[in-house]
Amino acid sequence: MWDARREVSRSDRALTAAKLMAGWVALLWLLEVADVISGHALDGFGIVPRTPSELVDVVPAAFIHFGFAHVAANSVPLLVLGFLAALGGIRRFAAVCALIVVADGLGVWLISPSGTNTAGASGLIFGLFGFLLVTGFVERRPLGVLAGLLVAAVWGGSILAGLAPTQSGVSWQGHLVGLVAGVAAAFVFRRRDPVPRGELAV
Repeated sequence: MWDARREVSRSDRALTAAKLMAGWVALLWLLEVADVISGHALDGFGIVPRTPSELVDVVPAAFIHFGFAHVAANSVPLLVLGFLAALGGIRRFAAVCALIVVADGLGVWLISPSGTNTAGASGLIFGLFGFLLVTGFVERRPLGVLAGLLVAAVWGGSILAGLAPTQSGVSWQGHLVGLVAGVAAAFVFRRRDPVPRGELAV
């Protein structure tokens, strides 16, 4: 039976998720513009490993990029994966992102090579990938499983490439920690409410 109220609710959630991620990506571009105008003053918000004063940059580093090519490379996957994850609810999405960003930043601070400066949204992207990949299986939601498989089909190759330690200038450590944090978030923030009969929840 068709439920108009449920359809409106889904439309509202999709619109809210789209607005949120469009604003998020726009913020990243504005920050990069400000970084260029300031002579790359914002690059100092990247994470330098095992320096106690750098712990304050664990969160800001996820919003800073080293050039327009860097932010451009992260924009589409963040927009799409963030939108899909946000469809499950903005509050849970915020909690998932917070866990991933903090865990990833701390991981980078702990295990990245000395003398490096790491920043960018790629750790969050890898985390959202991991979250979407497993959350459907964790919650036993068919539509979530399908979404995870589609995400794996589209970005799986890029994710594996990003974990390779042979790429120069790429923080595979940040990617790996982000991925693990995203998988952990799927368990920590899993929904325990039963799915109504006949409904496929994301």
